[in-house]
Amino acid sequence: MVKQITEAREEYLECIYRLQERDGLARTSDMAKMLKVVPGTITNTVKRLVEESLIIHKPYKGVGLTKSGRKIAVDVIRKHRLSERLLTDILQINWIDVHEVACRLEHGFTDVVINKLDDVLDHPKTCPHGNPIPTKTGNVIKEKSYTLTNLKLQERGIITKIKHEEPELLKYLDALHLRPRANVTIEKKAPFNGPITIKVDGKLHALGRNITSQIWIKKINRDEEQ
Repeated sequence: MVKQITEAREEYLECIYRLQERDGLARTSDMAKMLKVVPGTITNTVKRLVEESLIIHKPYKGVGLTKSGRKIAVDVIRKHRLSERLLTDILQINWIDVHEVACRLEHGFTDVVINKLDDVLDHPKTCPHGNPIPTKTGNVIKEKSYTLTNLKLQERGIITKIKHEEPELLKYLDALHLRPRANVTIEKKAPFNGPITIKVDGKLHALGRNITSQIWIKKINRDEEQ
């Protein structure tokens, strides 16, 4: 039985949600990297979260959220992404700088405040990076999209989201004008998992597949092209 959901537990559950969404399960090594803590700390906290029935542990595979754990994680994600919208839409802070600030704000907002913020912002569907904002009932509405890696030669698409909100990655993509709503075309795909060359704003850029896998695209049908 969970007596109190601390800020640290919220961060762990949020981290597991993000990794589970990306990989199916969250591995402790990936959690340590995302949370910037030593593996031993992860092991001890995972054990407590299992005892509190917030996560399940599959040996040699990773951990996943229970129904109770997911409810808490989705609530934190909602507060995080609405906080990012507050920072970009109201305070006019650059989209590449809001993730870490929102990590601190998300733990301070009550449900009443965050629902009021949602009203003031006119119920945005996504955060500034394009990731879906859960509704107050916990629904997560996902737009049909594909990773940039999966597009074929000469296929075009509109960037819908940047999955991993790591500041250095966002700064790099922003410099290349690879932001949500940008149009991209696949110009070349090197064999053996080599780089993918794309065109955006008339310029060519070769990107590693570790980066293209983080960029999600809505394909542009030929009959939609100008």
